[in-house]
Amino acid sequence: MDYNADIIRDNNPMDNLEKQLICPICLEMFNKPVVILPCQHNLCRKCANDVFQAGNPYWPTRTSVSGGKFRCPTCRHEVILDRHGVYGLQRNLLVENIIEIYKQDYTSRPEKKKENHPMCEKHEDEKINIYCLSCQVPTCSMCKVFGAHKDCEVSPLQNIYQTQKTELNSCISMLVAGNDRIQSILSQLEESCKTIKECSQKKKESLNVLFEELNKILQEKKTELVERLLEAEEEKLTFVHSLVIRYQEQLQSSSDLLQSALQALEQPGHATFLLNSKQLIKRIMEAFKECQLEKTEPGFENMDHFTLDMDHVKDCMRSIDFSTRQQELLSV
Repeated sequence: MDYNADIIRDNNPMDNLEKQLICPICLEMFNKPVVILPCQHNLCRKCANDVFQAGNPYWPTRTSVSGGKFRCPTCRHEVILDRHGVYGLQRNLLVENIIEIYKQDYTSRPEKKKENHPMCEKHEDEKINIYCLSCQVPTCSMCKVFGAHKDCEVSPLQNIYQTQKTELNSCISMLVAGNDRIQSILSQLEESCKTIKECSQKKKESLNVLFEELNKILQEKKTELVERLLEAEEEKLTFVHSLVIRYQEQLQSSSDLLQSALQALEQPGHATFLLNSKQLIKRIMEAFKECQLEKTEPGFENMDHFTLDMDHVKDCMRSIDFSTRQQELLSV
């Protein structure tokens, strides 16, 4: 099973031991074979070789007569190598054994999902295993040794992982709190919509009642005025009808008298005519005097006195509007 030093573990003695088994170059657990420097510090052989090659770019092969040198990345002590180079350094068997014991303990733990570890773009064979604090980006150990981040301050990924994970958890908590707040506001707004509809419905009902009352008053007033108009119509018609009857009676009486007068003119004898003419003339004169009957006055037929001036009422109705509480107070 491959070992991954970036997996977060519980805080126990084995975790404390792991911290002592981390290479200062790759910031991962030492890989075999482990070499011990003259200053008693340890490095992975590959890391020691990478540091040596970076400091001695013209050192061609292991069989070169002359050796080389580099500085310990932990204490900066100068390490002098012979012609064998890094391969002439002593292996630290004790650390190797400790690592084997640790890995055995690690393999006995419940297996965790293996992550797909990203690789460095500049050094394709190197895993991204450290974090550059200066540039705020993850990188590999070779970039730190002789690459773009050689002068930068770095830290193990696990430390930054814990810090940023904690920060991200805080951000998530903020988002959750913000979402809860938004959801609460949405609930309040939905409740406001419901309340607005209920209040509006109540006002519509109240408005309908008011206008029904106004319409009732108008209908009552209309009925009253129509009744008065009908009464006046009936009164005038009754009077005119009475005149018609009287004039018809007078016309009939006058027609009868006219017939009698015409018959008297046709009497052949003078004596007979004189016997009836005097009385007939008297009746005609009396009838002529009685023909001056009562008549309707000019404009009797008109109903102008029932005219309504509704302009001010129409203006009042057009000015009907909702009043605010402030307007109501000002009008008091």
